[in-house]
Amino acid sequence: MTEMVYGSMPSRVTEPVLPRWWRTIDKWSMTCIMVLFGIGLLLGLAASVPLASRNGLEPFYYVQRQAFFGGIAMAVMLGISMMTPAMVRRVGVMGFALAFVAICLLPFIGTDFGKGAVRWFSFGFASVQPSEFLKPGFIIVVAWLMAASFDLNGPPGKTASFAIAMVVVGLLAMQPDFGQAALVLFGWGVVYFVAGAPMTLIAIVVGLVVVGGFAAYESSEHFARRIDGFLTPDLDPRTQLGYATNAIQEGGFFGVGVGEGQVKWSLPDAHTDFIIAVAAEEYGLILVLVIIALYTTVVVRSLMRLTKERDPFIRLAGTGLACIFGVQAMINMGVAVRLLPAKGMTLPFVSYGGSSVIAAGITAGALLAMTRMRPQGKMGDIFGRGGR
Repeated sequence: MTEMVYGSMPSRVTEPVLPRWWRTIDKWSMTCIMVLFGIGLLLGLAASVPLASRNGLEPFYYVQRQAFFGGIAMAVMLGISMMTPAMVRRVGVMGFALAFVAICLLPFIGTDFGKGAVRWFSFGFASVQPSEFLKPGFIIVVAWLMAASFDLNGPPGKTASFAIAMVVVGLLAMQPDFGQAALVLFGWGVVYFVAGAPMTLIAIVVGLVVVGGFAAYESSEHFARRIDGFLTPDLDPRTQLGYATNAIQEGGFFGVGVGEGQVKWSLPDAHTDFIIAVAAEEYGLILVLVIIALYTTVVVRSLMRLTKERDPFIRLAGTGLACIFGVQAMINMGVAVRLLPAKGMTLPFVSYGGSSVIAAGITAGALLAMTRMRPQGKMGDIFGRGGR
């Protein structure tokens, strides 16, 4: 009788998670990321063999480890990409809190592995670099704060995000890790710019960065040595930059051939910071252009999708994640061709490193989750509903 009077209750048909995920995900970006990981394994077959030989290990020991950690990274990426933006925000906030605590503990229980910068926790069988996991969480937190500031009577999110950024940058500079500090500050600047930062404030931040750079140059011998090496017109061929530059020149357009490169035997970081030099020497400019195109595709497609997004948190977080993903790749390759000062920064999904590849998987997963297609309604719905 009730159904006859009021009508039957409409049943809500919920689409299963996997079909909905496959229908809404950016398949081009996901494919590019997986191809980048495959290229990383291919280059690792060549670049990591000399390191394994020097350490008395099996020839493909590091490749196997990279495949293991990379498998975890791919699973994490796919898992996070299936989450809703609200779930990504919760996971990002918790991840940022854990990474922040870990960075605070580094001066007490961290190690430098003889490199002069305390950036890692060593567990014997593996090491963890918490700054790698800090970046995606940091972007999500500052995007959340800035988006909340748009609400009526919302918190002073922009001011709070700036305070958090300054604390994080200070902690990273103390390690010292000026490259990661600059990347974090850049990510905050991108999110703030998209959120509508006044140009005066941006100019002030740029001025502070310049002043901080001069202060770091005067106070840090390590930082000053890298800047001097970048500015000097004469490049010492026995340095890492010298070996990398020579390898890129030797590779030419088509490369010297698979396994025929020599830079991997001279560069201690050929499998990490200078992996692009191995690619250029053995496979030539062609593979380098392919790698650049893959990163560009991920960033450009993500930004294009985000331009249609109405939710401020999704728009801000997605833009920040896409930009730090692309800029980290640009910094790594820029150092190898001497367009930027030397900086120990990995090439996402391509360079060897458990922390690096898993953190890249988290970043890419969050980015794919933010760029999934969603019903946005009509833009006119943003304005008042007085006509109703």
